[in-house]
Amino acid sequence: MIVDSHHHFWDRSDERFDHTWQETDEHKKICRDFLPADLEPLIKAKGVEKTVFVQTQHNVEENDWVLGLADQNDWIAGVVGWVDLASDQCEAQIEKYKAKDKFVGVRHITQGEANDDFIVSDPVLRGLGLLEKHDVAFDLLFFVKHIKHAKTVAEKFPSLRLVIDHLAKPVIKQQDMEGWKDHFIAAAKCPNVYCKLSGMVTEADWENWKPEDLKPYVELALDNFGPERCMFGSDWPVCELAATYSEVYDALVSCIGGLTDEEKAHVLGQTAIEFYRLKV
Repeated sequence: MIVDSHHHFWDRSDERFDHTWQETDEHKKICRDFLPADLEPLIKAKGVEKTVFVQTQHNVEENDWVLGLADQNDWIAGVVGWVDLASDQCEAQIEKYKAKDKFVGVRHITQGEANDDFIVSDPVLRGLGLLEKHDVAFDLLFFVKHIKHAKTVAEKFPSLRLVIDHLAKPVIKQQDMEGWKDHFIAAAKCPNVYCKLSGMVTEADWENWKPEDLKPYVELALDNFGPERCMFGSDWPVCELAATYSEVYDALVSCIGGLTDEEKAHVLGQTAIEFYRLKV
């Protein structure tokens, strides 16, 4: 079974949510609605059977909205939502959403925080401890400058399932691994940390990228995490800034061409099913 472990939806007419980040020249290509009806034909064309939505808002109302979409679309197998980790409401929010069948994890847009040490601040660590207590997975959305914290969090909460989104956004355009590689490998030594092979095309040259540009990063991830802890994610529709859904999928398939069939099955679906405990 092929599973896309990372995509988004948004409805720009829904005034509950903030989509102002899309209103720049850089992002104008994705400054429109992206909903299940837009994604369904794209996944079907590639044989993707199940998907995981990942949060875009620091707002629990998005959880409810997308869980509703998941009820209407069987192929949405999981929802990674949001809870306020630093709030005294955190545990109640976790308990509320954990009770929903398709709620499979939590994410915070850590890369957008002004404090580079946000994820290891005391209030947030308390919240992460509650995720560990309730056995709810957490997505680490990092820039390179944050990746050093992955090992710290993983060792502090050894039973907390963690996944690094987009390989922590290495500088693929310049083929630069400085400041990223050593911390990435250190995170991989923690058995509770996984990695999404996602978001790479938008870290490459948007106009001129090719699969070969991504391959050194994919191979480093596979060498250190192993196929059993790496998973495919499209990062649709953000990927549309640089590539179509089909191009993203085909690029990853090209990069993992040297794996065995069993290893490919892990990367393309089984790892996501096991990590998020998807009911498929």
